[in-house]
Amino acid sequence: MIGTSRAQLPRAQLQAFAQDSERQAAFERKSSGTTVPDVEPHHAISKGSIMRDTGFAGEVDSLPGSTVAKASSQHTMALVMFGILLASYAVNAMDRQIFPLLAADVRKEYGFALSHTGLLSTVFTLGMAVAGVPTGYLLARFSRKAVGQIGIAIFSVGTALTAFSYGFADMLAYRAVTGIGEAMQLTALLAIATSYFTRYRAAAVGSVNFCFGIGAIIGPMLGGVLLAQYGTWRAPMIAFGLLGFVAMAFIAFGVKPWLTETRAQMQGGINSQGSPKLLNRNTVLLTLMSMIGGLIIYGYLGMYPTYLREQLGYTPGATSSVMGIFGLGVLASIAGGWLGDRFSPRLVFGLTFLVAALLGYLLFHAGSAFAIQAGLSFTWGLVVSGTIYVNLAGYHVKAVVGTLGSRASGIFVTSIYSAGAIAGYLIGALAGLVGWAQAGLIQITAMSLLGAALALALDPSRMARGADNEK
Repeated sequence: MIGTSRAQLPRAQLQAFAQDSERQAAFERKSSGTTVPDVEPHHAISKGSIMRDTGFAGEVDSLPGSTVAKASSQHTMALVMFGILLASYAVNAMDRQIFPLLAADVRKEYGFALSHTGLLSTVFTLGMAVAGVPTGYLLARFSRKAVGQIGIAIFSVGTALTAFSYGFADMLAYRAVTGIGEAMQLTALLAIATSYFTRYRAAAVGSVNFCFGIGAIIGPMLGGVLLAQYGTWRAPMIAFGLLGFVAMAFIAFGVKPWLTETRAQMQGGINSQGSPKLLNRNTVLLTLMSMIGGLIIYGYLGMYPTYLREQLGYTPGATSSVMGIFGLGVLASIAGGWLGDRFSPRLVFGLTFLVAALLGYLLFHAGSAFAIQAGLSFTWGLVVSGTIYVNLAGYHVKAVVGTLGSRASGIFVTSIYSAGAIAGYLIGALAGLVGWAQAGLIQITAMSLLGAALALALDPSRMARGADNEK
């Protein structure tokens, strides 16, 4: 490995976040009305203390000792508040993972077709696709904290109402509504992460996906416990819906605007390599690649648990264990984001999409043994969710100037989830026509090969540089 071992990488990256956030805190305190020495980029603060552009919003290279001491407690607060926001996103991940796990029980009770069950598992992505771009525009006019909280409320209500569905139509509507709320929360969270950690955008997005991995582990485990205890699939849905309102309370009282409302104008020239227009070569290519990512990621997430239970004969407990192991792979998202900050997008996407193509074959051909499926699911989480997804989000922001970052995040959300909305239905329909093995080859392997080809057409010179490849 270059510079940092794989085992040490996530800790080193998080330490970098903490150290740089401390140096930035003095500027943030000035914005919130606290008295600190007047500073401007590239000007002297005092003799021997020079401010320079190091890639974090409003960050300074060095400060007088007294100012650093005052900033120390604030940088700790910033990390705690960001942790609260990340924990709220883990609640979303719990529901994403639990409904596919419960899909077989839902299908048995209501008598849904396999393709309809797949659609219910992934239709939330349709809501995300519809809400992604509009949320980007909302973030340019309203506070990110408010937009994110409204999103959590919508998501939580939709999750709880799913348990009271009369049939396919209203259940489909409730699942789609959860996507609208999640799009609002995710787009706001991406805007906060990429505005605050300007030099490590992909790694910051990785921390968001890291918490998705946490939720992906806890969700199936907690859902399995609730299912066993109450004997109904409705219990986990109601519990996770209520949990969202608990997260809203923590955000309302524990997260301050000086963290969430850091704006692009403070970033100066950090993203000067990006395009000044949303319609540009890299954004178009990344949008197409995000749509491919949606087909393969949500084809797996939406119907793979059903494949394990109905085709391979896995018990609900074994299925939840495999999906929990997938979540362990997603925990490498910070390292996956670091790769995106360090290396060319052509290399990162070219290699990872090729690995995804191989996994698409092995998932349905390598055998039914638990160890095999668990190993493949872990690798899928590591490569596809932990690296491809993270860097698609990060490179969308890097492809444009800082003032367009929120809208770029909205484009990412819309593109990946518009394809994800039909991913479960498509792979379920293909499995019904030609079998699971051929469905995997068509939707996962072939699409991944196309993604690798598109990656070669990206222009890295028109993207903002990360911390480690900046000269």
